[in-house]
Amino acid sequence: MPTTYTGTETLRTTDASTADADAIDAALAASGDAHAFERLYRRHVNRVHNLVRRMLGEDAEDVTQEVLVRAWQKLGTFRGEAAFGTWLHRLAVNVILNRRTSRGRWRRLFVEEPEGGLDRPGRPASPSHGLDFETAMARLSPGARQVFVLHDVEGYRHEEIAGMLGISVGTSKSQLHYARMALRKTLG
Repeated sequence: MPTTYTGTETLRTTDASTADADAIDAALAASGDAHAFERLYRRHVNRVHNLVRRMLGEDAEDVTQEVLVRAWQKLGTFRGEAAFGTWLHRLAVNVILNRRTSRGRWRRLFVEEPEGGLDRPGRPASPSHGLDFETAMARLSPGARQVFVLHDVEGYRHEEIAGMLGISVGTSKSQLHYARMALRKTLG
């Protein structure tokens, strides 16, 4: 009986070989092999950068580097129970959330908000002034953007998001709804 090729065999093999390579390189890097860490860096830097850019909207290069430096420092805590990419992603989310918290504290100390509050960005005057998706996401409130990225982009469940952000599940759902409605309005 002839075998039909569906295309998923290569994807599975590539995913498995990447996971194996990550596990080997993570063990080598944890023992001090800088070349192994460089290979990990090259395989994962784009995904980390995209996550940072989507969640923070600014300082993406600096925070991406901070995540990867922190990964180098904490490689000894990687136990291999999950894929290295999963471990790195979770580390990145933690660094991003810490950055948002500390940045918010500094802003409250040094930035005065106008009495009437900050103006919300409005809808573009004409279609020629339309926005791309990344710009529209950057205009969301920080809480709504975090929940949107974690839920709709990264695939976390509301329970996980609530635990990460220290909010209730209902707040997570509410922020996601707000984010989707704001994106719909902004993007038309």
